[in-house]
Amino acid sequence: MRLWIKNIVKQLQEKYNTGCPYSLATHLNIYVLQHDLHHEINGYYKYDRRNRYIVINNNLDKQMQRVVCAHELGHAVLHKRVNTPFMRNNTLLSVDKIEREANKFAAELLITDSDLFDFHEQKTIYDVATLHNVPIQLAELKYKGLFL
Repeated sequence: MRLWIKNIVKQLQEKYNTGCPYSLATHLNIYVLQHDLHHEINGYYKYDRRNRYIVINNNLDKQMQRVVCAHELGHAVLHKRVNTPFMRNNTLLSVDKIEREANKFAAELLITDSDLFDFHEQKTIYDVATLHNVPIQLAELKYKGLFL
């Protein structure tokens, strides 16, 4: 399932020695901005004149801001010149191809394979999501990518 996304994430993590979406954005010269966005909008990615921006709703809690940053970083890396629509609360359930790819990127970035292997026998997917402060949908994407 979309091994190319897993490989891109792995290459970025190895090259920059981090799995933090904010640090990776800095290394990739992507500006991350906090903004007071409409309550249904979590964030978005914008490409403008060779500049890349991730805009995150500053009303979200820090864990969700991190998830939004990882998702939008996925757009910045995988869909560099495509301005993405606002990441709404239901984006994690989207069937749109580029949204699914950005979700997969975020899942690969925020949950390591070893984390899922370590907890597969003893914990539920809900425990993994809670441990990593990610929505259950991302933990499920990661799980499906490894075990299905």
